[in-house]
Amino acid sequence: MAYMNWSDDLSVQINEIDEQHKKLVSQINALHDGMRSGKGKDALEKTLKELAEYTQYHFGTEEKYMKKFGYPDYEKHKKEHDAFVAKVVDFQDSFSSGKLGLSIDVMKFLSGWITGHIKGTDKNYIDCFRENGVA
Repeated sequence: MAYMNWSDDLSVQINEIDEQHKKLVSQINALHDGMRSGKGKDALEKTLKELAEYTQYHFGTEEKYMKKFGYPDYEKHKKEHDAFVAKVVDFQDSFSSGKLGLSIDVMKFLSGWITGHIKGTDKNYIDCFRENGVA
């Protein structure tokens, strides 16, 4: 059973970004599955690293469009992205050094942040992106 499920209420109605969001959900599920099945530290580190790298790639896509279209809340949105990336990097560092184990609290943070960000902040750029031809 998936830890986090994609649902239509997470859609921003922009195919490229919805596909990227689905991949983020999939990566959170992979991390959770690895944690639950007792995969070793190396495997979990690899999955966490992939999540961090893909998150940065995805945020880059959104930010590229925001800058291109002069999205008015770009700076605020970018600050949220930067704070999340910093938190995930902190998880990576703490996990790698043995200071943090992957726990349900980490999973709740990741899934809660992604869900809240998509349903809140991301939904705000839909009109701007669509008006500029991103579908």
